[in-house]
Amino acid sequence: MRTMCPTKETPSPLSHPLCRGALSVALALALGGCAAWSPPAQLASTAPVASTSVNPLAQWWQRFNDPLLGTLVTQALQANTSIRSAQAALQQSRALRDVSAAGLLPTLSASGSAQRGRVNGMDASNSFHAGLDASWEPDIFDAQRSTLNAAEADTQALQATLADVQVSVAAEVALAYVQLRGQQAQLVIARNNLASQQETLQITDWRAQAGLITSLEVEQARTASEQTSAQIPQLEAGIAKTSHGLAVLTGQRPETLLTQLQQTRPIPQPPAALALDIAAQTLRQRPDVRAAELRITAALARVSAADAARYPGFAIGGSFGLNALTLGALGNSASLASSLLGSLSIPLFDGGARGAQVLAQEAALEQARANYQTVLLSALQDVADALVALSGDRTRLTHLQSAAAAAANADLLAQQRYRSGLIDFQTVLQTQRTLLTTQGGVASSTADISADHVRLYKALGGGWNFP
Repeated sequence: MRTMCPTKETPSPLSHPLCRGALSVALALALGGCAAWSPPAQLASTAPVASTSVNPLAQWWQRFNDPLLGTLVTQALQANTSIRSAQAALQQSRALRDVSAAGLLPTLSASGSAQRGRVNGMDASNSFHAGLDASWEPDIFDAQRSTLNAAEADTQALQATLADVQVSVAAEVALAYVQLRGQQAQLVIARNNLASQQETLQITDWRAQAGLITSLEVEQARTASEQTSAQIPQLEAGIAKTSHGLAVLTGQRPETLLTQLQQTRPIPQPPAALALDIAAQTLRQRPDVRAAELRITAALARVSAADAARYPGFAIGGSFGLNALTLGALGNSASLASSLLGSLSIPLFDGGARGAQVLAQEAALEQARANYQTVLLSALQDVADALVALSGDRTRLTHLQSAAAAAANADLLAQQRYRSGLIDFQTVLQTQRTLLTTQGGVASSTADISADHVRLYKALGGGWNFP
């Protein structure tokens, strides 16, 4: 039986009962990782939800309440070179689709000619011709319609691919911005600790001059101060490199954003309430999943087109022309000539080429289906990984904040006791190192949590408006 040509009413691969069942199970497994998050009650149902015209995560970066982040993402979505390349690919695909659509229509061409000749020196003779030619191949077995359906599906897949690039670019900008603010927080911590260490160094100098301590403690204090000073240029260089990367992501020269980003700002934080009420739509919302689904539709159409090529072909052609020896005579009825031609072509023997082409397209269809399943599993892994990372980093931050508070108290007590001569300088050094480490850990973990949110929004397919 010949494969039927898929049309716009062709069922989605997600509509198959087995696929729906697997999708529900997969979503249940993915959302099982949300247990630590106490997600909204809506998540109790794991059945896929039909997409709507409003995407709550289309501009997820606004949830961080950082206007500069929003500006950078908007600039990147307009000027990023990867997005511009994907837009050009989509325009090319639309043009090729229009070429396929034109194949369903008749073709009409006009021609005209004038000739003047002389034979053996005799008087010259003139001839004039004007005509119209038309041809049409009825698409009886839907070969051309299938080709057009494949081209349309390819175009829609490239549109989804463009959206996937937009999702990735928005996430890259946000991750780089979070990294930048995290580096700036680390720099502030290093400078504050350096100021404290320099103050301690000054105290040890006074105590050494008074003969209360030896020069050993002075050199130990100087060592700690210089080690912290050595971290500052490295942090400043890292901030500059991250700024360069942000500029390139927004389609600008590397040094463009250095001035705009040099002012230290807090690490952007999303709202405490994590919106996961649309997690059941993950698989249909992600543009890469949609692109993979549309590639199955295109492959199905190509199977139909290859199958239709094994059947007879029909063509209808006609011409209407005027021939005369003078230009004025072209209007006479005697100069009229017309013809109509119908043709039939039946493939009898091609060495199995057409059958092999069908097999090749069926294999391509199987590849598209396997790729679709791979994309589905990858989408679920992305969500599960983001949730696990977010849960772990939140727990880690809680402990680090407690440790940093204790380290600050210990450092204050150590400074007071050292000045009173109750403890040795090694205790002061140890408490200063611990304070620097724990404060840096808090800043790093805070940035990690923001980055985890970005990755989760990306995994959920946020960052584009689906139709």
